Amino acid sequence: MQKNDGMYFSTERMPIAMAYVPWQHFGRTYDLDHALSVGTIFPDLDKPFTGRGGNC
Repeated sequence: MQKNDGMYFSTERMPIAMAYVPWQHFGRTYDLDHALSVGTIFPDLDKPFTGRGGNC
């Protein structure tokens, strides 16, 4: 049971999650040495950690 604004409710019948996943178009890729260092072969998925939440 979880508490919400002074009331308790059960999460047993709630859906776990609903996701939207857009189609990924196959485009250019990194060479394997660079891909290994950044963790992906796809430049579109290369999102380095900047240390700030939600900022570019």
